[in-house]
Amino acid sequence: MDVNGDAVHDTLSKAERTAVAAAVNVILIRCQLQRTEGRMRAAIRARRKKTLQSMHVDEEGSGAICDAVLQVCYAIGCGAFPRATPRWWMKRRTGGVWEDLRQCDDATEDYFKEKLRMSPRVFREIAEALSPFRQRRVTFYREPLQPDLIVAYALYRWASGETYEGGTCSFGIGRNSGLVAVRDVTAALLSAYPDKISWATGLQKAVVLRAFADKGFPNCHGCIDCTHIFIDKPANCPGEDYYDRKRRFSVQAQVVVDLNLRVLDVFVGYPGSCQDVRIVHLSSLRARAEARELFTRPPVMLPFGVRANGYPLGDNGYPPSEWVVIPYDGLSQHPSEMCFDNKQKTARGAVERAFGRLKGMWRLFLRSHKTNMEMLPQQFVAVCILHNILIDAGIPFDDNLLWEVGPDGVRRRVDLGMHRLLRQMCMESSMGDALILQDVLAERMGTQ
Repeated sequence: MDVNGDAVHDTLSKAERTAVAAAVNVILIRCQLQRTEGRMRAAIRARRKKTLQSMHVDEEGSGAICDAVLQVCYAIGCGAFPRATPRWWMKRRTGGVWEDLRQCDDATEDYFKEKLRMSPRVFREIAEALSPFRQRRVTFYREPLQPDLIVAYALYRWASGETYEGGTCSFGIGRNSGLVAVRDVTAALLSAYPDKISWATGLQKAVVLRAFADKGFPNCHGCIDCTHIFIDKPANCPGEDYYDRKRRFSVQAQVVVDLNLRVLDVFVGYPGSCQDVRIVHLSSLRARAEARELFTRPPVMLPFGVRANGYPLGDNGYPPSEWVVIPYDGLSQHPSEMCFDNKQKTARGAVERAFGRLKGMWRLFLRSHKTNMEMLPQQFVAVCILHNILIDAGIPFDDNLLWEVGPDGVRRRVDLGMHRLLRQMCMESSMGDALILQDVLAERMGTQ
């Protein structure tokens, strides 16, 4: 209407007509969607009614079933019923290894065994045993790390063999914190389990002696051998001392085990260039054995007039003595000597299986790695303590850990660092073997 009272015919502009047309289209589309939704609901209602009729359930029963389903779904959502999460067809994605270890579902058991080589129950027992030795105070600058996290990281470092830079990221801590965690957990294990590595006594000793006696070796207390722990070239030590026969830098570890693969004695720390004979002479084991502090049983006579009151089984890298029984070896052997060597090597195979389980589970000591030379012996002893704990707890060993894929893509067994040396034979034996070889060569030359 005009201000002067004159009637004026209003006309819509082009933009206004476009807006009105769009609004009408929206209304029509919404009405069509509502009609479609109504038809779908009617079809679902009819299908449900038909299904319930086939099941002989009335309308009241169908309502009760729907209410029951809703209540069950609500209970599961609130956590009233434990819900089994998908196992490994869909991996969990959280905040790292530590966050995954803190999950409480049906996949936690397998995840613990994969990352820490033990079950959650054994981990809690170890963490509780170490708690008195790793108490930390809250300072003005920060709060201390969780005690369980410190133990879990040290175990993960030893089990995976990852570097400090890569492993600490999975636990949300810094590199220096990882170094301190490994050092503290190592010291705590040595303090909390001082008698975990010891010679068998009492009933356990009787079981060990009976097991070796059944193998044909009475008064035998274990099997002894050395293994190499491969490391990078040490920075503050003469590298030629640690350069072993396989042209790798390593540290020697002498270990005694029983037939159950439990570690009875460990001596570690000398460079890889040292021979097994020198290691055993430097260790306290030889002095204690010769002083009859370890083996105190009545003497027995072994085959070929060997008299011993206690001994471990060793390879030919050790010198023959009254407290170490080694094989005869040689090119020409009497059948009885060959039988003795076969029995001795079969029984001594326990030490190789022990090294396989020890290094297979704690893979840091299986491959070359950077390490603090002062802390390496203590860490290896701590891992031997864990080795015995897991055996006592009945944790099985996965043989697949002893295999790996090389750079050429070929799957092969891992190198356990057990270097074999042939024992030098006496002059008469070597002369006889030389004559045998000479006759064989002459016979071959004559046939050509």
